[in-house]
Amino acid sequence: MARPRMFDEERALDAAMHTFWEKGYDATSTQDLCEATGLGRSSIYNTFKSKRDLFERALAHYIDTMTTAQLAVLEDSRQSAADRIRALFAMVVDGETEHRAGGRGLGCLTVNTTVEPAAQGGRAAGMLERDTARRLAVLRAVIEEGRRDGSVTSRRDAEALARFINAAIGGMRISSQGGADRAALESIAEVALDALTF
Repeated sequence: MARPRMFDEERALDAAMHTFWEKGYDATSTQDLCEATGLGRSSIYNTFKSKRDLFERALAHYIDTMTTAQLAVLEDSRQSAADRIRALFAMVVDGETEHRAGGRGLGCLTVNTTVEPAAQGGRAAGMLERDTARRLAVLRAVIEEGRRDGSVTSRRDAEALARFINAAIGGMRISSQGGADRAALESIAEVALDALTF
């Protein structure tokens, strides 16, 4: 008879996610994961099979948590489309300001994974592609709504604007990792928002 697990798997997954987010895939050791989760090596490998499996599950958890929260802001039809995009930028700035280590932001686990070659193996690349496609589809739909409600007046293609907004957010995350403060991030957001009306 198998022994029941004596730990909260969701809590362990969340702790592992934060460790990968802060350190990156390659720099996170099994010992780091043991310390973060409070689990021994055998418990980690019995539950998650490998570091790669644990990383992929942590990345999926991050995508589900963060993307769901961000898309909820974009899908809030009580606000104009431009105000929803403004609220998304505010959420990003707040997140980067709150999650800092040593004066630098942690960035975004999906952005970090995209630029870390060691992290892209296995299922990670597919997860990132699907997450990006989902984000772009929602941004494009909001921009098109903005054209109808008059809050987005740019004549640029909705797909191009969606990609630009997504890239600006990724750039803000990387800037935060480089030490950019709230004021710097807010100024990037304001310039990006200007693109909706030019």
